[in-house]
Amino acid sequence: MQFIRDIYTAGRAAGRPVISFEFFPPKTEEGDHNLLDKTLPALLQTKPDYCSVTYGAGGSTRDKTLMIVDRIQGQHGLTAVAHLTCVCATKEQIRELLARIRALGVRNLLALRGDPPGGGDFHAASGGFEYSSELVRFIREQGDFSIGVAGFPEGHIACKAGKYADWQHLKEKVDAGADFILTQLFFDNEDFHQFREHLTRKLGVNVPIVPGIVSILSAAQIKRFTAMCGARIPAPLAAKLEALSQDDAAAAEFGIEYATRQCEDLLRAGVPGIHFYSLNKSQATVRILKNLGLAK
Repeated sequence: MQFIRDIYTAGRAAGRPVISFEFFPPKTEEGDHNLLDKTLPALLQTKPDYCSVTYGAGGSTRDKTLMIVDRIQGQHGLTAVAHLTCVCATKEQIRELLARIRALGVRNLLALRGDPPGGGDFHAASGGFEYSSELVRFIREQGDFSIGVAGFPEGHIACKAGKYADWQHLKEKVDAGADFILTQLFFDNEDFHQFREHLTRKLGVNVPIVPGIVSILSAAQIKRFTAMCGARIPAPLAAKLEALSQDDAAAAEFGIEYATRQCEDLLRAGVPGIHFYSLNKSQATVRILKNLGLAK
């Protein structure tokens, strides 16, 4: 499997955006079947460059995350990124997990602080890491992985010092050895443009900064998402969603249109790629890629 850093280098050399998808581990066998035998094959028809698989709060889906990553790489030949968090894990446990990940042939990780199980404030495990920059540095010491980190165009919801302080923490993650940045979802591209400008011009970050995009499925769904992650819904978008609050089908159609416009603007601005939060579904993402002329 390719290193993600090499995928972005090749995309830049070819003058084309890198396309990637994110999945989450389903909770049921039926969900596993739908993801691996329906959603993934449908998305593979668009010829994506790679995908990522999330890691549940407190590492609760660790085994399933690795199972899905292994299946995606082994059965479908698509490079996959495994999420890895600091939560509820000591350095030695993470060292052992990295050895297991390496044995599976997985070479790409997204290093995150992570969310504690049950919510609440984060507290480092005894003998563990408090910051994701520490996790990045530790992974870099353990072998040749390509390491991604999360970026927050509006600032992390838990960073009380504000977005500029949060962006400085992101710079520290890059300095610790991160190869690429995937951002949290956002709905106002100006937030992303300001974020990227500050990182590159003010802080000297020179790794790929990749916007994360989600296609709205319903007004209720996106309100839940943004409440959890702290992303802002701009007033015009909020008004439109309110008007569509009783019609999920119309909201989903609007979501495809809105995400397409977001991606068009981002691609004009020269982003290295687009990372789609698929929500384990294929239809919206496939249609957006077709709208953009990127469904190979």
